[in-house]
Amino acid sequence: MSAATDLDRALDFLGERLRRDHPLGPLTTYRVGGPAERFVEVVDGDELRRIAGAVAALGAHVPVLVVGRGSNLLVSDAGVRGLVVQLGERFAEIEVDPDRGPDPGAVVVAGGSASLPVVARRTVAAGLTGFEWAVGVPGSIGGAVRMNAGGHGSDMAAVLVGVRVVDLSTGEDVAMTPTDLQLGYRSSALSSSQVVVSAELALSAGDVERGQAELSEIVRWRREHQPGGQNAGSVFTNPPGDSAGRLIDAAGCRGLRIGTAEVSTKHANFIQADPGGSADDVAALMREVAARVREHAGVELHAETVVVGFEDGASP
Repeated sequence: MSAATDLDRALDFLGERLRRDHPLGPLTTYRVGGPAERFVEVVDGDELRRIAGAVAALGAHVPVLVVGRGSNLLVSDAGVRGLVVQLGERFAEIEVDPDRGPDPGAVVVAGGSASLPVVARRTVAAGLTGFEWAVGVPGSIGGAVRMNAGGHGSDMAAVLVGVRVVDLSTGEDVAMTPTDLQLGYRSSALSSSQVVVSAELALSAGDVERGQAELSEIVRWRREHQPGGQNAGSVFTNPPGDSAGRLIDAAGCRGLRIGTAEVSTKHANFIQADPGGSADDVAALMREVAARVREHAGVELHAETVVVGFEDGASP
């Protein structure tokens, strides 16, 4: 019996909401890539825990992937086996609790699917500071915790005080501290099957007008220095003491193209995908850029972009 058949039986309570061969490209900012073998958008916490219990009962042979807003994800043209889960709008709620957190300040509880720019603007409007940097990051709270997202001199680790996580491979629903998460530079200890249901952010009291001015400046800077279009932000993490963009530029890769993918001429650590393009072209270009930087500078670049569905040897 196939893993997909097992999933169909275990998740039959979802009915037609368990989708087959569901396109994943439109759920990513690259907007390329193949389908999920099985896909569900979870409506609430009770359903998430029920799904987790059913999947956990099947054992480790069922691949599971959690997808947020797809702003740091490249899905192969072949697609993804197993179950792909995305949190629905119920998980996008944002609550400000002034009775907790710094004094003066507050704890903000944000759902795993909450948009980072929305949380940034909401917290500034509430007179809080410490999360302005997130206004330029087109991801979700859950994805930001998983990757310890950051920018403009700060990151999630600077404000995160705790998260709630449901593990689809074990069915566990647990609270985790930043220490448990082992947050590092664009990394954490979370596995692909662990869903960040919500996160708590400790923010200090701030000035609304000053915060709004900072939001505007961050948006202006990003538009001036980073390309729009179909990309997933920085492709490679910065090596210690250097910039991946500088190394890629120095290796002569700015504007380099493979098929439907091109290294941005505006920022060399971005790869643009053509409309209707190929995820496999993006992956091939990632490998070529890394090879040229290795040959030119002797530096091994490491992907910041999460790549899924690629066969061994085909992944960047």
